[in-house]
Amino acid sequence: MIKDSFNRVHNYLRVSLTDNCNLRCFYCMPEEDYEFTQASKLMQPSEIEELAKIFVQEGVNKIRLTGGEPLVRKDAAQIILSLSRLPVDLSLTTNGARVHDFINVFLEAKIKSINISLDTLDADKFHIITRRDIYRQVKDNIGLLLQHHIKVKINVVVMKGLNDMEIVDFIAWTKDEPIEIRFIEFMPFAGNRWTSNQVVSLEDILQKVSSRYNYHSLPGGTNDTAKHYQVSGHAGSFAVISTMSAPFCSTCNRMRLTADGKLKNCLFSETETDLLGPLRKGEEVLPLIHECIAGKAKALGGQFSGLFENIEANTIHNRSMITIGG
Repeated sequence: MIKDSFNRVHNYLRVSLTDNCNLRCFYCMPEEDYEFTQASKLMQPSEIEELAKIFVQEGVNKIRLTGGEPLVRKDAAQIILSLSRLPVDLSLTTNGARVHDFINVFLEAKIKSINISLDTLDADKFHIITRRDIYRQVKDNIGLLLQHHIKVKINVVVMKGLNDMEIVDFIAWTKDEPIEIRFIEFMPFAGNRWTSNQVVSLEDILQKVSSRYNYHSLPGGTNDTAKHYQVSGHAGSFAVISTMSAPFCSTCNRMRLTADGKLKNCLFSETETDLLGPLRKGEEVLPLIHECIAGKAKALGGQFSGLFENIEANTIHNRSMITIGG
C-alpha cells in the first residue's frame, strides 16, 4: 500500500507515454516548434511494464495512459496490450485524432472508458485552438467509440472569452448521447500564460448551465476529482473539475509518472523523483516510490492556496502540462 503522511492511500497511477503531440493547443504546448524528449530518454515498453507491476504489487488498481498524445508513440499498441494483462482498470486520455487506428487494440485490451480532449464544438475555433484542421475526424472517432460501447468522457478546458459561451452547447450534446462532459477549470503551468481572469469557476459554469437547463447532482466516488451532474431526461451527464475554485486534495489518490520516468506526487509538485535512472541501473525503485509519496504536500503541491484570484503564476515552479502528462 502506498500512503502519504496525511494517510491518503494512492492506488491510481497516471503514466505519460510521450511529451509529443499531433496538435498544438496553446494552453498545453505553447510553441509550434517544440523540442521533444529524445526517444532514448523515454521509458521503453518493457520499463513501463516493469514499473507498472511494482505499483500494482503495492495496491495500484487503476492506470491511465496520457501524454502529450499517447497514441502518437509507434509502440503505443504494444504498451496498451501489455498493461491490459495486469489486474487494473486501464484507460487513457487522447485527443481523439488516431482513435480509428486503435479501435481494435482498445477492444482487445477490453478498455471500457476513454477520455477525449475537445475544447470546442466549432470547427473553425478547433482549428484556432489546436492549429490543426481535424475537427470532423475527432467527432467521427467519438462516434466510433460509442458504436463499440466504450464510455466516452469529453475533457473541456474552459476559458473566458474562448469557449465559455459554448458550455450550454456541450450540455445539449448530452441530450441524446451517453457521454459525460467534463468541464475543467484552467490551471497554471509553465508556458501557458495563465491569468486568474481566464478561469471559469465551478460556480460560473453551473450558473451558465442553469440559465437554460434544470439539473441535479449525481453521486460520486470516494476519490473523484469531478463533481457530477445531469440534466433530467438527458442520456448523458456533465461534471466539473474545480481545481482552482474548489480543490479536492483531501481525497487525492493519484500519482503521475512522466514519459521520462519521473514520479510526481501531485500535478503541481515542484519536485519529482527519478525512477527510470535507478531502474536502468538495476537499483531498487520501491523505496523511492514510497519516499516520494510520503513527501506529498497537503494540497496543490504546497505551491499555492486560498483564492485563485490571488495566485501569481510566475511564482509556481513546475513543468509544462505536456511534459507532465494530463
